[in-house]
Amino acid sequence: MRKLKGQVALVTSATRGIGFASALKLALEGATVYLGVRRMEDTQAICDKYTHLKMIPVYFDAYKKETYTSMIEEIITKEGKLDILVNNFGMGKPQEDLDLVNGSEEAFLEIITKNVGTVYSISKATIPHMIKNGGGSIVNISSIGGTIPDISRIGYGVSKASINNITQQIAMQYARYNIRCNAVLPGLTATDAALNNMPKEFVDSFLAHVPLKRMGKPEDIANSVLFLAGNESSYITGTILEVAGGYGLGTPQYADFVGREMQNIENENTALA
Repeated sequence: MRKLKGQVALVTSATRGIGFASALKLALEGATVYLGVRRMEDTQAICDKYTHLKMIPVYFDAYKKETYTSMIEEIITKEGKLDILVNNFGMGKPQEDLDLVNGSEEAFLEIITKNVGTVYSISKATIPHMIKNGGGSIVNISSIGGTIPDISRIGYGVSKASINNITQQIAMQYARYNIRCNAVLPGLTATDAALNNMPKEFVDSFLAHVPLKRMGKPEDIANSVLFLAGNESSYITGTILEVAGGYGLGTPQYADFVGREMQNIENENTALA
């Protein structure tokens, strides 16, 4: 029996990457899944490929605040309830969001406003309906960057740290209504955006700090979303779940050791070729 049969879910920014993988995972488990998106026709074409699943686009634009609530109202009008909310939307501006002194203040404030504001406002619009329905599950997609300081992307890191905190605030405030709220913190994940925009040197450097020695897959994140959304995690709330291959566990010397080890392997392979 499918785990989420009869449940209604919403995943924001769900046309690709982690968002789509999460939406697909929830739909495969029987949920009716709404995909909060800007490109309605393109998303409908994607949904039409999965005729055996209930996936439906609903209009959402992070730059149009009125859509935060209109999206929820449309789902409630059509379905009468919303059991699962996955706040997946997130933005960054790596060319402008640098360190404190050299970064753009405008970019910093925009990232904070959009990344935290969507979680705040969409959850605010959703929770009264979950209370009326007897409970629900909210899963916020954060980032490992919200727990580990960086030499750049200060706005992104602060926004994700804020999402971790608001996750626990919601968990505390609404547990008495059987509403759970948890966060998933991906590390470096092999989405199209990451694969197409990150230099190999950066990826190699990052992976030197990942004990599992690989990038995550969108499905890895989606599996965690499914777990936190469903009844198997019914006694879990306020959890900040890192899904990052162990990134950040090691001492600073760990990456140096792994880097030397990988270089030795490459040298051995070259010698044998």
